[in-house]
Amino acid sequence: MVRRTDRFTLAPVITSVHTLVYADDAEAARAFFRDILGWPHVDEGGGWLIFKTGPSELGVHPSMQGDWSATQHHEVTLMCDDIEATVAELKAKNVGFSKGVTDDGFGLTAMMQVPGAGDMMLYQPKHTTAYDL
Repeated sequence: MVRRTDRFTLAPVITSVHTLVYADDAEAARAFFRDILGWPHVDEGGGWLIFKTGPSELGVHPSMQGDWSATQHHEVTLMCDDIEATVAELKAKNVGFSKGVTDDGFGLTAMMQVPGAGDMMLYQPKHTTAYDL
């Protein structure tokens, strides 16, 4: 059974989570988040855009479990409420997917191609979410 903890206030030192996407073509990746996903942003000049990403949550997973292991230690995933509708909307905007929708147990997932930055998981969680606590 998944149990939610009571709402709490973050320590005054921590105000938010700043996520970084490293891209071989930063301009193309920024254009994707700005023009395709339509995320609000601030322009710090010189092409540096910082995007508002909305609610977020942080999960900590083991890097090894049974015969499964992960080589990377950080991953950015984007969550949605209806993956089929979201994938269809993104495909209508010419977004590519290297993997279609599959059931991975924890949720329905697809691998979205971010121009200049590689694949990023899109998923509809089956687990209890924490971003709306």
